[in-house]
Amino acid sequence: MIDLPKNKKIILFDGVCNLCNDAVLKVIKYDTKNVFLFTALQSENGKKIIKQLGIDISKIDSIILYEPGVSYDIKSTAALKIMNAFGGIWTLSQIFIVLPEGFRNYVYDYIAKNRYKWFGKKESCMIPTPELKAKFLD
Repeated sequence: MIDLPKNKKIILFDGVCNLCNDAVLKVIKYDTKNVFLFTALQSENGKKIIKQLGIDISKIDSIILYEPGVSYDIKSTAALKIMNAFGGIWTLSQIFIVLPEGFRNYVYDYIAKNRYKWFGKKESCMIPTPELKAKFLD
């Protein structure tokens, strides 16, 4: 069991994916309310959370948005909830929530399946700068 802050939402992401790492940096930029913490799926904390939630990441190639003690979301629903938390113009992204989840996830899965080919892959997980370290569980 991992002890997580109850007042934060945890974003689990693919730490070796360039697209995912760029998305994390964007979330940090727009997270003006300091709602999110991050951990790579490949990290020790990431593995513990995945095990605790009972998620088989070999079947779910996805970002995971976890609100400790409440629930978790994956794929397009997680992405839309993250954008909604930014407020402002980002709330317009919620128009996509009316689309069937199956359709949204089909688009999400297509991008996820091709992310390494289109955006590249790192040899190891991103190491946050000292300024960003407080935003990561690891």
